[in-house]
Amino acid sequence: MDISSFKWLNESKMTTGGDTVTIFAPPGSDYFNDPVPQNGALSKPQGNAPFFYTDVTGDFVIRVKVRPNFKSTYDAACIMVMRDGNTWLKAAFEQSDFGTKAVVSVVTNRVSDDANGCNIDADEVWLQVARVGNNFAVHYSIDGVRYDMVRLCTLPADGAVKVGIQAQCPMGQGGDRVFSGLCVEQRTVDDLRKGR
Repeated sequence: MDISSFKWLNESKMTTGGDTVTIFAPPGSDYFNDPVPQNGALSKPQGNAPFFYTDVTGDFVIRVKVRPNFKSTYDAACIMVMRDGNTWLKAAFEQSDFGTKAVVSVVTNRVSDDANGCNIDADEVWLQVARVGNNFAVHYSIDGVRYDMVRLCTLPADGAVKVGIQAQCPMGQGGDRVFSGLCVEQRTVDDLRKGR
């Protein structure tokens, strides 16, 4: 895919080769607006992870194979869709706090939720997010052919949104997140649940 139109939020070291993009996730990097109050108040939203994106208006499908190179809890390679710092979603392949490698989704409308999906016994997986109107579906695939849904949601995201890939390392010392076969298509799927 031609990434010449892509831009950065929180720029980081990136290397490219063939259809592969590798982004370094710095230590302490994440996107999360914690919904659990501390001492009676919500903490400041965290939004410092490298996010490499393009602006997309209307319906789309984004798909990419990710290899997070897991070392620490919450290490992840993600697809991210963002209207602003308080309105976004991410589909992640993440090392969970349960010791598993899981497809995880986070939907943020002022505060974030956090939903662990299925556990994956592999080091890489395909992720996909499809948009129809303000409805979004998150899918994953082991082989890049059959996609299964892990999340269907709505988000107030009228107009253009930032769509791209995000690398995170909230708890560890940082590391490379590898993305391959990145594809962003402006099209409307017939069935959001199936993602096609």
